[in-house]
Amino acid sequence: MFAGQQPSRKLNKYINITLYLFVVFFSLSGIAQTANTGAAIDTFATYSISAYTDVYYAGYTDNTPHGSFVKFPTVSPRNNSVGLNDLQVSFRYDGEKIRGVATLQYGDIAQSSWSKTYNNIQEAHAGVRLSKTLWLDGGFFKSHFGTENLLPVDNIASALATPTYYECYYEAGLRLNYDPTTQLEINLFLLNGYNMFEDNNNRKSFGMGITYSINDHAGVGYTNYIGNDAPDSVTLSHRRVAQNVFFNYHKGKICVQAGGDLYIQQHAGVTDSNKTAIAFAGLLTIAYKLPHQMQVYARGEVFNDADAFLSTAITDTKQQLTGYKLYGVTAGIAYKPVPNAYVRLEGRRLQMAQNQDIFEYNGQYRDYRYEVMVTAGISFSLLKGVETRY
Repeated sequence: MFAGQQPSRKLNKYINITLYLFVVFFSLSGIAQTANTGAAIDTFATYSISAYTDVYYAGYTDNTPHGSFVKFPTVSPRNNSVGLNDLQVSFRYDGEKIRGVATLQYGDIAQSSWSKTYNNIQEAHAGVRLSKTLWLDGGFFKSHFGTENLLPVDNIASALATPTYYECYYEAGLRLNYDPTTQLEINLFLLNGYNMFEDNNNRKSFGMGITYSINDHAGVGYTNYIGNDAPDSVTLSHRRVAQNVFFNYHKGKICVQAGGDLYIQQHAGVTDSNKTAIAFAGLLTIAYKLPHQMQVYARGEVFNDADAFLSTAITDTKQQLTGYKLYGVTAGIAYKPVPNAYVRLEGRRLQMAQNQDIFEYNGQYRDYRYEVMVTAGISFSLLKGVETRY
C-alpha cells in the first residue's frame, strides 16, 4: 500500500459512493414502475447486497519482523497476531438482459495478495446477454484458474495450499459465458495478463474454464491460461501455458476436492535462459462430517518449480541455484453453529526439498515450517429484492 494512504477512509468512500448509486438506481426504478402501474409485467430482475468477514489468529515457526507478512502470505499472513483476513461487501444485479457484480474488500488478504493499484476492489464487472445461453461480461474478475477458491469461506481448509498460492487470484478482461445445458458451463477469456488488472505490454492473453456436473454429488473441471507477460522490451518470448484439472465430490458425510496444475514457459530456465521450464503442483483434500455441526479434514499438497519462474530463485545449501520444491500436510477441525458461519482450528507442516533452508526460527535456518491458525467467518445478506418492469 502506498505511503500516506488511509485504507479505512478509502474503503468507506467506495462503499458510500456505491450505496448512493444503488439507492438512486432503485428509487428511479420504483418511480418508473409506479408510473406504469396496470401494464403487463414483461421482465424482472433480482438484486442483492451481502457481506462477509473473517478474523484469525495464526502462529508460524518462521521469524518475521513484527507486523510484516510471513512467507507464502495470503490467508492469516501475520505471525503471532490477531488479524482481519477479509471484510467485504458485494453488490449484485441480475436482469433479463444485463447483469453486474461489484465486491469491495479490506483486510490482510487484500494487502498481502492483491493489486496495489486496485487494492480494495476484489471484482467489478458488467455483462449483457447475447442469446438465451450466452453472456458477454467485461471488467475485473476473480481468477477463473485453479482448484481451490481464494477465501476461507469457499474452501474446506482455511490456509491456501501452496499450489493455489502460485495461481492467479484476479484478472481483467472480457469473458464469454456459455451454458448449453444445466450440467455444462464454458467460459472463454481475453485477458490483460496473469494475475494482473493493469496490462504491462501490448499483448493480450487467453483463458478457458469448463465445468461439468456429473450428477448431484460430483463434478469435474478444466481451466487454462495462455499468454506472454514479459515487457515489450524483452525480445525473447516468455509464453506461459498453464493448465489445471480438478474434481469435486460431496455426498453424505464425505467431501473430496482434488486438482493438479501443469505450467510450461518458454525461455525460463533458472540457469539457461534458452530452456523451456516446467512446473507442476497438486492437492487433495478430504473432509468428514461429525455430529453437532462438526467436521474434520485433511489435505496433502505438492509444488515443484525447479526453474523458479513461478516462485523464487534461491541458492541452496549445496550452492545450487534452484526454485522452490516442497510438500505440505494440513489437518483441521471445523464447527458451523449456523449455516452461514464457521470456526476452524487447523495446523500444517510445510516441508521444503532437502537443502532448501528458507525458514528461520530461533536463530536457525531449516527446511520446514509448522503453522497453526484459528479462523472464524460469517456471511450475511444486507438486502435482497426483485425489480419488476411493466
